[in-house]
Amino acid sequence: MSEFLHALINYQFLQIALLAGILASIGCGVIGPYVVVKRITFIAGGIAHSVLGGMGVALFYGFDPLSGALVSAVLAAILIGWVRLNWRTGEDILIGALWAIGMAVGILFISRIPGYQADLISYLFGNILLVPPQELWFMAALDATLLLVVGLWHRQILAVVFDEEQALLRGLPVTFFYLLLLVLIALTVVLLIHVVGLILVLALLTLPAAIASQYVHSLIRMMLIASLLSITLTTLGLAMSYQPNLPPGPSIVLLTGLAYVLSSLFSRRRRSA
Repeated sequence: MSEFLHALINYQFLQIALLAGILASIGCGVIGPYVVVKRITFIAGGIAHSVLGGMGVALFYGFDPLSGALVSAVLAAILIGWVRLNWRTGEDILIGALWAIGMAVGILFISRIPGYQADLISYLFGNILLVPPQELWFMAALDATLLLVVGLWHRQILAVVFDEEQALLRGLPVTFFYLLLLVLIALTVVLLIHVVGLILVLALLTLPAAIASQYVHSLIRMMLIASLLSITLTTLGLAMSYQPNLPPGPSIVLLTGLAYVLSSLFSRRRRSA
């Protein structure tokens, strides 16, 4: 740990990586509790894995891959939400199809770009050490958007999360707020791409929130605890991976998974005592 702290003081790329982890943690800490309480992890996974298609297309045509990720994530969120609200059947099939199609399209387009094949691993599993400095502003803007929307419409989103039918009876535009929630999840997925990648994004999005839900029931408190816990785990995972030169994304997710398992065991023992 001392070697990591020394390197953190001297190397800018580690400072940028730490800031990227903090910015991503804020987003997943705020949105993760909605995903956990609403039990839409599979939907979040479908959105996450469809993103690779947008990144591959953007790279192929010379655009910023994160802009492609943002567009494809939002489109996937709206499509999945519309099908769930209007069809009521076949939702899981559509999500699975988008999951597979997004990954396949992304891999096909990236494979046609000379010299970019090696970057596929960083998109799938993340590489927080290679975050460009300018993308910190992009991540900060996404965080600001998430916080602004949640600050404005938290009560309405909360009503939809807990009971859609009751929210409808109260006159709330359930379709709008449900789609808005999925779009917020899409933005959070884009935040996490560099940190843990598309394959591992669900872990950081849901596990800190799931740990928080074992100890508090207020959604605001869950958001605060999940954000702080995510920041802590991301920082520790980055530190633990530095000296042995391990991939930071999987290290962060492994640490987060272990924290969830230990917390679940402790929480169960506490309830049975």
